[in-house]
Amino acid sequence: MQYKNYYKTLGVSKNATQDEIKKAYRKLAVKYHPDKNPDDKETENKFKEINEAYEVLKDPEKRKKYDQLGSNWKQYENAGYGGAQGSGFGGFDWSQFGGQPGSGRSYSFGGDMGDVFGSSGGFSDFFNMFFGGMGGAGTTGFGGSRAAKGQDLKADLELSVSEAYHGATRILNVDGRKLRVNIKPGAYMGQELRIKGKGAPGPGGGQNGDIYLRIKIQSDTEFRIDGRNIIKEVPVDFFTAALGGKVRVNTPGGVVNVTIPKGTQPGRTFRLKGKGMPASRQEGGFGDLLLRLKVTVPDNLSPEEETLVKQWRELRKRK
Repeated sequence: MQYKNYYKTLGVSKNATQDEIKKAYRKLAVKYHPDKNPDDKETENKFKEINEAYEVLKDPEKRKKYDQLGSNWKQYENAGYGGAQGSGFGGFDWSQFGGQPGSGRSYSFGGDMGDVFGSSGGFSDFFNMFFGGMGGAGTTGFGGSRAAKGQDLKADLELSVSEAYHGATRILNVDGRKLRVNIKPGAYMGQELRIKGKGAPGPGGGQNGDIYLRIKIQSDTEFRIDGRNIIKEVPVDFFTAALGGKVRVNTPGGVVNVTIPKGTQPGRTFRLKGKGMPASRQEGGFGDLLLRLKVTVPDNLSPEEETLVKQWRELRKRK
């Protein structure tokens, strides 16, 4: 079994702040998200590694134990099921890791939860050995059960571009319980929402697990999201592009009027600052709206129109 360097996976130092870890995760989650890299197994595996690393480093308790584990992990593995928990095997107190080596717990969902939540698995053997029991059942060093936090539940939450821009509400049916989830404006691909205490019940009277919802923005034929910027292709007729004029453009924030200068070439991009996706409260402001012009050329010209175009062509040749 291979040791997992979670700091290296996220590209941060061991002394990174929680905010730095979160920013690094967001950047990598967007880059390697399966929706942006369909049918790419290598990228999918990278995405799983990123999420596993973040699963440990985002949690102060898990991160502390991971840091304490350090180079002693191999001794823990070798201790096997016969190692006495809390005995300080190899000079290290293994009892902090909850249960016996390799223990873990799967939670069977009831009702129609299978329609809402996907598999929460996919973590490595390294993770399951040292952290798999932290969210599930644990045992004491003497074989008796103890109170432990319940299993965390995970799912993807799909939003349209409009819902990501304006915010949205979802009602989830979790094992017969209806949960109302409010998504604030400015949700982004890969963002993770936590619903504290609404996961699986904790064994032995322990606290409930949490629910983690990962935002997935649906593809849109009208808009494309790039970070906080919104990209839209705008068709403009040949005459407006040549002579200049105004076009009305529909955006998630409403209709805007855009001035097209004379002689605008196909493919030109106009940047409307502050018309993109809302940013977080900490970041403040909005992204930009990028409009890429697609000039449409008239077809089915009448004989009179064709004559005028030919005359225009001759005039251009004389310049």
